Amino acid sequence: MNERQESKSSVSKSEKSTNELWNWTARELAHGIRTKVISSREAVISCLNRIDQVNPKINAIVEVLAEEALHAASEADQAVSNGEDLGPLHGVPTATKINSHQAGHATTEGVVAFKDNIASHDSPPIANLRKAGAVFIGRTNVPSFSLRWFSNNDLHGRTLNPWDSSRTPGGSSGGSGAAVACGMVPIAHGNDIAGSIRYPAYACGVTGLRPTVGRIPSWAGSVDADQSLAVQMMSTQGPLARNVGDLRLALSAMSSIDPRDCIQSPVPLIGEPLKRPIRVGLLRDVGVIKLHSSVNQALDAAASYLNDAGYVVEEVELPLFAEAYKLWWLIVLEDIRGMMPMIEEFGDRGTRLNLQYVSEVSAEWWGEPSLEKFKRGYARRGTLIMQLQQFLEEYPLLLLPISAEQAFKQDEDIESIDSGRRLMAAQWPMSAIPVLGFPAISVPTSVIDGLPMGVQLLGRRFREDTLFDAAEVIEAHASISTPIDPKFG
Repeated sequence: MNERQESKSSVSKSEKSTNELWNWTARELAHGIRTKVISSREAVISCLNRIDQVNPKINAIVEVLAEEALHAASEADQAVSNGEDLGPLHGVPTATKINSHQAGHATTEGVVAFKDNIASHDSPPIANLRKAGAVFIGRTNVPSFSLRWFSNNDLHGRTLNPWDSSRTPGGSSGGSGAAVACGMVPIAHGNDIAGSIRYPAYACGVTGLRPTVGRIPSWAGSVDADQSLAVQMMSTQGPLARNVGDLRLALSAMSSIDPRDCIQSPVPLIGEPLKRPIRVGLLRDVGVIKLHSSVNQALDAAASYLNDAGYVVEEVELPLFAEAYKLWWLIVLEDIRGMMPMIEEFGDRGTRLNLQYVSEVSAEWWGEPSLEKFKRGYARRGTLIMQLQQFLEEYPLLLLPISAEQAFKQDEDIESIDSGRRLMAAQWPMSAIPVLGFPAISVPTSVIDGLPMGVQLLGRRFREDTLFDAAEVIEAHASISTPIDPKFG
C-alpha cells in the first residue's frame, strides 16, 4: 500500500470533519495551518480527494503529486510544531504549470518528445513558491509549446472548461485556471506573454494577475539556455486564484529576488497612495473589433461599482492599444521563427496550424519579416510605452475588456484563417499589454448565458497594489462564485 492509499484508509476523525478544506481560500488555509486549527496534511488530503472527484472530468492537472505532497505536508506540520519561521504559503496546496522547471519532474510543454525532460532544479518562480512554504500537489496542462489560447496537446490531452465543455478554459495556463475554478487548489502558477494568465482566469471565472515585467523572476527554463528578447521583455510569471486577496498573498510569495533573472527589480509591493479621487479610464473600442454585448455589460457593471466606491470612471480613447496589438505579432512571431524547425518536428497539428494562420494574418500587416522592421518595431514599442505612461499620470487605472468575446469554442482558432483572424482581433487586450509591459489583473463579474464574464484593470508599473484595491471593489459586487463542480459529466 502506497502513502496515498494509506492516507485514505487512515484519515483521522479530525481530517474527516474538515473534508471541505479544498473550499477554503489560501489565506484561510495558511492561517489555519500556522495556528494549528488544521494541518497541512488535512488540507492536502482534502485537495487530493477533490482532484480525484473532478479532475477526471476536466483534465486540468496532468501530473498528480500525491506522495510527494503528503510528505511535504508532514514536514510542514512538523515545522509548525517546532516553532520554525514559516513562509506566507506555508503548507498550502499549490499547482504549478508544466512549462516551467520543477525539480524531479518533466517540463513537457505538452510535447510528446519532451515527456522525459526531467528538470534538475526549480525555475525561479517555482523556487520562490517552494521557499514560501507552498506544497506542490500537481502540474497543470498547457497547449503544445504553450502557444495557443486553448489547452490541449497530443501528450496530455484536452483540458475542458468546467462551465461548458464546448468552450476553451483558456491558454496557455488553462489547466491552472480550471483547477482553481473547481477547488482542486486555491492557488496555481501561470505565466503570461499574450494573455496566458488573464485569459484562463476570464474563461474559468477566477482572478489572475499579470505583474509588471521584472516584479517576479521569470527565467522559466534552463539557466544554460538563452531566452529570446520577447520573453525577456514581455513574459511574466504570476498567480491565478479564486479571489483577489489570495492573489495579494501569492504575489508576495513569488516576488523574492532570484539572481537568475536578468531584469527583476526589487520594488516595494506597496507604493505611495494615489491622489484622490482616483480617475479610471474606461477603454472599450480601439477600432479593432466590436465588443460582444456581454463584454459591454461587464464593463458597465464594473464601472458602476467603482463609481459607487468613490472612483471617477470616464470613457477614454487610446488608439495606441490597436497599434500595440499588431506590434505584438511582428515582434513575437519573429522570435518564434527560430523555434519553427522544432515546432514543425515536435508540435501537434493545432499548434502548427494556429501558427500558420496567425503568421499569414501578420504578414498582411507587416509584409515579409526583416531585421529593419524588427528594430523599428522595438523602437516604436518604447514610444507607445511613453505615451501610456503619460496617460496614466492623469488616469492611474485603466478599465478595459479581457477579450472582445466570451470564451471561445474549442479549437476555433484553427477552423480557418478567417476564424484565426477574428480571434486575434478579439484578443487585442491580451496582446497589447505585454508589448507595453504594464501590470494587469483579470477579475470576474458575473455569469451570462452560462459563461463567466469579467473585466481587466491596468495600472502603473509596479503598482499592483492599486489594481488589487480596485479589483476588490468589483469582486465585492460580483455575482459569480467559485469553486464550482463541472457543469457536465
